[in-house]
Amino acid sequence: MTSKSAAVHSWHNTPRGRALLAGETQLMCDALQDVFGWELVQVGRWGAAHALIESARTRRKLEISAAHSPLASDVTARLAQLPLASDSIDAIVLPHTLEFEADPHALLREVDRVLTGEGQLLVLGFRPLGLWGLRAALSRQGFPPGLRQVLSERRIRDWLILLGYDVAPVRYYLYDWPWGEPRAASARLRRSLLNPLPAGAWMLRARKRVYAAPSPRLKLRERARVIGALVKPAANRHGS
Repeated sequence: MTSKSAAVHSWHNTPRGRALLAGETQLMCDALQDVFGWELVQVGRWGAAHALIESARTRRKLEISAAHSPLASDVTARLAQLPLASDSIDAIVLPHTLEFEADPHALLREVDRVLTGEGQLLVLGFRPLGLWGLRAALSRQGFPPGLRQVLSERRIRDWLILLGYDVAPVRYYLYDWPWGEPRAASARLRRSLLNPLPAGAWMLRARKRVYAAPSPRLKLRERARVIGALVKPAANRHGS
């Protein structure tokens, strides 16, 4: 366990950390109601195991955490080198994962590799110019602890468009202070006249486009056997 991983895990158990996780769990529950398919993968541990994706309607749900994560997930791995077969996953959730990665663009390219055509991507992030982003910028340890950088939804949208995704309008949330006593869950998710604070976070949804059928030459290749979404090398035919 690294000190940064331990710090954010401890922060999740504070009143403010629990309030954030509760609000995002509710947000994700609503967002996943129209996500279907065989495989959904959450890349990056965020709160309790499977809490964010428990309501997913896919046949299988898998959680992959970084190798240095303080808590065990279904799989631990380098997130920029996912142990998943290409074009094998129907939906991927990135809960603030990009903000904790040294190279978020490399992680997005890896996500693009494993998503199927028409696969869906859901990303959570903090707003750089929101109160939470400003607190993160002013904190030496990051906020939440271990956060490397705050990425705007516009930047992520531009990256995804370059990768060939259709990006839906962003959903803003977290109308709450990054200090003091947390507000009620309903206030954190929606802005109102009684809750005029600017949004502190965003949720972005995107769908991978399908351009053309694969080349016939590719169909002749022997495919690696897949257990769930994890790659298992094919047996050596030539044997000893």
